[in-house]
Amino acid sequence: MARSIDYGTLMHQAMRGLMRKVLADVAARGLPGNHHFFITFDTNAPGVRLADWLHDRYPGDMTVVLQHWFTGLEVDDDGFAVTLNFGNRPEPLYIPFDAIRTFVDPSVEFGLRFETHEVEDEDEDGGDEGGDGPEPSAPAAEVVRLDRFRKDNR
Repeated sequence: MARSIDYGTLMHQAMRGLMRKVLADVAARGLPGNHHFFITFDTNAPGVRLADWLHDRYPGDMTVVLQHWFTGLEVDDDGFAVTLNFGNRPEPLYIPFDAIRTFVDPSVEFGLRFETHEVEDEDEDGGDEGGDGPEPSAPAAEVVRLDRFRKDNR
């Protein structure tokens, strides 16, 4: 099989690294200016940790906002931990970077969207004699339209 450059995976890794760097800077020095983040993630993804009542309320996707009230932001190679306020009820969360679907900073109109494209195994009994089998395609990273996060005050 011919070797090729997997740009999708490389882009995915670069965008996860960008989020990691931004969040680590905020953990160390706080949010600068008007910056704030809307982060949507898959609550069922491996490694996500959140209270049962939050998972029951958000059984698929959940969007959190890092802006006015958050504490204990800690970033590691795989994700970040933070405590957020839900109706005067502080709740710790751990969100792996691989669980994140969108990362948006509306103060500067910046956003990323991560999409997972799953490939079905066409040969379920593993009889692919000619190679290593199908390779799943990597999640893609794209710029997010910010319109859905804007408040229409008209």
